[in-house]
Amino acid sequence: MGEEKPLLSVVIPCYNEEATLDVLYQRLTEAAQSWGLPYEVIVVDDGSVDGTWAKLIRIHERDSRWRAIRFSRNFGHQTAISAGMVEAKGDAVVILDADLQDPPEVISEFLARWREGYHVVYGVRRRRKEGLLKRVAYYVFYRFLRAVAATPIPVDTGDFCLMDRKVVDILNRMPERNRFVRGLRAWTGFSQIGVEYERQARAAGQPQYTFRKLVQLAIDGIFSFSIWPLRLATRLGLLVSTVAFFGVVFTLLQRIYADWFDKYLGLRPVPGFATTVIAILFLGGVQLICLGIIGEYIGRIYEEVKGRPPWIIAERLDRPSAKANTSASPGLI
Repeated sequence: MGEEKPLLSVVIPCYNEEATLDVLYQRLTEAAQSWGLPYEVIVVDDGSVDGTWAKLIRIHERDSRWRAIRFSRNFGHQTAISAGMVEAKGDAVVILDADLQDPPEVISEFLARWREGYHVVYGVRRRRKEGLLKRVAYYVFYRFLRAVAATPIPVDTGDFCLMDRKVVDILNRMPERNRFVRGLRAWTGFSQIGVEYERQARAAGQPQYTFRKLVQLAIDGIFSFSIWPLRLATRLGLLVSTVAFFGVVFTLLQRIYADWFDKYLGLRPVPGFATTVIAILFLGGVQLICLGIIGEYIGRIYEEVKGRPPWIIAERLDRPSAKANTSASPGLI
């Protein structure tokens, strides 16, 4: 008997993607013809309020390889990816967004690199079909993150990737709740390689990743993989203390040698309300920034120690075995 072919799992998080699912099914099914191995698709409905779940039911009835779980509410994109990885059974797992900005046709290139022995194959965005402001923001963020992160994180990459089962099992065992998946996969190490591709425009519908969500994702990435903000707070404190020390010395000398300062520098010690207010506001602003940075870390500690499940599954299509439920999923079923 020949060896059984490896199974590929495709994890697709979605939120209000009713308009894209038919096109997604068609393109992914066509792309799968070149893979040469059995596959499954796990779609995670992240609390959609449109007809996404009804359409997923119809797709599942048409093609049993397409499984789906539905969250009880919106838990977030990174959480949906994590839940899909827990549900995935494959020897390799692909992360793909439902909006088709990341083309499923590139998965065949991922598989070729995986067969060469790479454990992680991630997409590198060569071009983007987005506005100038968003492109600039992405460019600055990824390079800033690379500069401050303790773990090197490739630039211009998203969640679109293929991960070997070994890597997926490690990620599934991580108890973190504020997840930045592309950073976590880089943190695991192993052999990793990028594949360039051109990022497409959305297939249909409106973008679900709002600017506020993108900012929150950026904050999670920075605070999850770097203590640079804490060091920045320390450096700001040292800088302000140094400036304040020289200010005190200057003020004392100005008082003691008032005539000399007045004659040669034209600086006469005149009590001023404005100077006092500026100093108070400057020091107060620095203190609030430092408190805010500390608060971000404390807030993440608070989320971790509460121990709540990271997601709650309200419904599922093609429910897996009870053994799989109890051994893998950290969320509530």
